[in-house]
Amino acid sequence: MLQWIQDITDKVCSDEIFEQQSQMFLVALSLSFMCKALGGVVMKSSITQIEKRFDISSSVSGLIDGGFEMGNLFVIVFVSYFGSKLHRPKIIGIGCFIMGTGSILTALPHFFMGYYRYSKESLVNPSENLTSFSTCSISENLLLNSTSPKIVEKGCEKESGSYLWIYVLLGNMLRGIGETPIVPLGISYIDDFAETGHSSFYLGTLHAISMIGPIIGFIQGSLFAKMYVDIGYVDLSSIRITPKDSRWVGAWWLGFLVAGLLSIMSSIPFFFLPQNLDKPQKESKDLGYSHFPKTNEKRSQIANVTNRGQNISENITDFFQSLKSILTNPLYVILLFSSLLLSSSHIGAITYVFKYIEQQYGQSASEANVFLGTITLPTVATGIFTGGYIIKKFKLSLLGIAKLSFYTSALALIFQQFNFAVICESKSVAGLTLTYDGSNPVASHINVPLSYCNSDCNCDESHWEPVCGANGVTYMSPCLAGCKSSSGNKKSIVFYNCSCVEVTGVQNKNNSVNLGECPRDNHCTKKFYIYVLVQVLNYFFSSLGSTPTIMLVFKNVQPQLKSLAVGFHSLTIRALGGIPAPIYFGALIDKTCMKWSTSSCGKRGFCRLYNSRLYGNTYLGLIVSLRFSALILLVVLIFTMKKIYQGKNTKASENGRKDMNEANLEPLNNDGYFVPSSDNEAHM
Repeated sequence: MLQWIQDITDKVCSDEIFEQQSQMFLVALSLSFMCKALGGVVMKSSITQIEKRFDISSSVSGLIDGGFEMGNLFVIVFVSYFGSKLHRPKIIGIGCFIMGTGSILTALPHFFMGYYRYSKESLVNPSENLTSFSTCSISENLLLNSTSPKIVEKGCEKESGSYLWIYVLLGNMLRGIGETPIVPLGISYIDDFAETGHSSFYLGTLHAISMIGPIIGFIQGSLFAKMYVDIGYVDLSSIRITPKDSRWVGAWWLGFLVAGLLSIMSSIPFFFLPQNLDKPQKESKDLGYSHFPKTNEKRSQIANVTNRGQNISENITDFFQSLKSILTNPLYVILLFSSLLLSSSHIGAITYVFKYIEQQYGQSASEANVFLGTITLPTVATGIFTGGYIIKKFKLSLLGIAKLSFYTSALALIFQQFNFAVICESKSVAGLTLTYDGSNPVASHINVPLSYCNSDCNCDESHWEPVCGANGVTYMSPCLAGCKSSSGNKKSIVFYNCSCVEVTGVQNKNNSVNLGECPRDNHCTKKFYIYVLVQVLNYFFSSLGSTPTIMLVFKNVQPQLKSLAVGFHSLTIRALGGIPAPIYFGALIDKTCMKWSTSSCGKRGFCRLYNSRLYGNTYLGLIVSLRFSALILLVVLIFTMKKIYQGKNTKASENGRKDMNEANLEPLNNDGYFVPSSDNEAHM
């Protein structure tokens, strides 16, 4: 009787401990997912500002963004496979700490660079960013002074600090290394202790909660983008540009410091969790198949103690055999390539969506952050959660999950194409889209000849100090606008007697210009609101198919290969999608540039102004092409699954042997594991 009471007490205590530890892991993993997503958003939202601060092109900034995937590439497969045999929570904790360290390292170059110079001419104290303006009457003297050997040499030495972007790349790589164990080990750990049919719900909930991180990232990004980059170091009252100016750089480095500190804090709970969560006995009986891998794991631990060297050799051999198993699985391979194309489109789109909104619709970096953070991301979180809920609610088979992924991708592709209709025309810029007198459009922006209204002003055509004329035309500098005088100070400067503005035939003969580019017209603003609506629908259906895709990755392979399947899938996305996608997206976007910044040494820097129509067609066209190709592969996947399953019951299994037998995925070996048909691979 006493023994029976003791057994009941132990059972209750065991249930309570299991429940507490599983809840603690879910909370800790949710926090780490939030920090991981926060760090990613901070990098994406800072891309345009990093370009301006380090004076680099979009292709180089794409390389920096791809550094995160490079870090993943170094360790993803080995962490996914060998990590499952070690203390998974502690490895995740170490990864979070490294991820935070990488974010902090990314911000460090800011503290070693000189003051940001938004104007090429620096005739006053650089710490105050005070410069004089090259109007038509004094431009000749300024041109002679600004090209003197002394100033050019000094400028070249100062701008050599732009090579500090390499440290930003290294920091992003370190952040990628730290992020590696979070997803594969976290998902496999959840799938081990989750009840039958619940892992998909946990997965959807986890990704939905993680979207809090990007929301925080975009909101703080909006705030930091309004702060001048050298805040705390310069007199802000002396800064004459505003966040709307194309040369403005916000305090991009603050976001990385915040993300780094939060990531380090998120690592702490994982060091207090056990290596494995032992399920209560009742659940173990019901889930006899899921208990089998744990028995193998315990035996493996005993083998490590008795003969560690032999076990390492066996692990390496088993690793290559397991890798061969998933690479000869036709369903896994088709899904892998489809995911690669789809992920490449998402990665490229997200990397440059900030630049697209800023250049296409004239929104500031701060406004772009607010838009993406407060409108789009809640939609994405809803879509991810809904995807997991649909699978659980309707108990979709594997074939049903594949069809769900196809339908959602098809709808997202349809809505994506509506964006072509809301592309704005290029801005009216004298010397780029119009002649310098603003009267006629030009066939090409290259080497537009000077007009009689400014040909005698001896202007520096590479200088970029945009001013807006009363005629709605933007001029690249007061000198090129033919302005002779000015009044006011700081941000409210007005230039008068501008000969290139006068000849446009404005009725009131107002030939003055104001500092700064002309804003977009109302027609383009209306297009932006339509773009917002289309993006909400596009992101919803895209995210709706994310959970089904993840489920297909590890449900079409042998249960003991779940971690490796997810890890190799992540490896492929990182290596062939995450690294090259931002680079070739950036390289193609660079082709649409009309006006580049130039250093004192004559080196090309970042793009100041794009051809809006060409930019939109290039950016959106590349996204649609990749998604359409992925959609074709999803059709192939569905037909292949139908051929293999031959109409059998293919309910998505979670843990148990019973579900696997019901699935009839393929013949089962003697141990009850899924194996591909003999046409693809010999039974292991």
